[in-house]
Amino acid sequence: MSKHERWNALLELLAASGKVEVEEAATMLEVSAATIRRDLDELAEQQLLVRTRGGAVAHGVSYELPLRYKSARHASEKQRIAAAVADLVTPGEVVGLNGGTTTTEVARALALRFASGRAETPGAATAGPALTVVTNALNIAGELAVRPQIKIVTTGGVARPQTYELVGPLTVGVLNEVVLDVVVLGVDGVDPELGVMAHHEDEASISRLFAERSSRVVVVTDSSKMGRRAFARICGLDRIDLLVTDKDISAEATAQLTEAGVEVLTV
Repeated sequence: MSKHERWNALLELLAASGKVEVEEAATMLEVSAATIRRDLDELAEQQLLVRTRGGAVAHGVSYELPLRYKSARHASEKQRIAAAVADLVTPGEVVGLNGGTTTTEVARALALRFASGRAETPGAATAGPALTVVTNALNIAGELAVRPQIKIVTTGGVARPQTYELVGPLTVGVLNEVVLDVVVLGVDGVDPELGVMAHHEDEASISRLFAERSSRVVVVTDSSKMGRRAFARICGLDRIDLLVTDKDISAEATAQLTEAGVEVLTV
């Protein structure tokens, strides 16, 4: 196994469990403990983890792991959420997607649903794209750009390497010129008082603008984000029309969202 493959495996393990033990990783990857220690030291130098006695932890920078290393968390829940959201989208609509692992799954589900273009809509074959997607996420744009039935619009901006999201004045400039039918927002926290939040203020401001430019706002998140707060507020619950999550959401959280006027869909 190459160093690159080991590093990928170690970071996937860190993303899934929040910690890595040297002996456990050595057994799993069939290499020596000394090799794992060197790998963890080098990853720590790149600030991708925090070294501890006997291993490493994600600690407070866990959310800063690059997107590809967070995709393993709650993967099945995110795929079910994505499929449910894709079923809610009408052919011909303009859909906004911010960055994140759950919205990436939504993009894939939309690509599958609209794989045959607009054939499902009588007389729509020559009326334009099956779907228009506006996104500030480079990875989503890259996956959908090869789908001829989907028109993909990307914002400008400065790329954040952890999430592949474009942020800044150039991003704002593009979003101010578009009108969305629905926006699907991935978030880092949902609080009954503060609303939905992100870890970084620049990403939060772009997600807020996405919501302002859209007729319908759909939040997608696994239930682990419920009741969790993050640094930067995106918007209040009064701006959200629908929240799609997994069935592990608590009855209390569901009641709080419903009381705030948010429709909750569990899958």
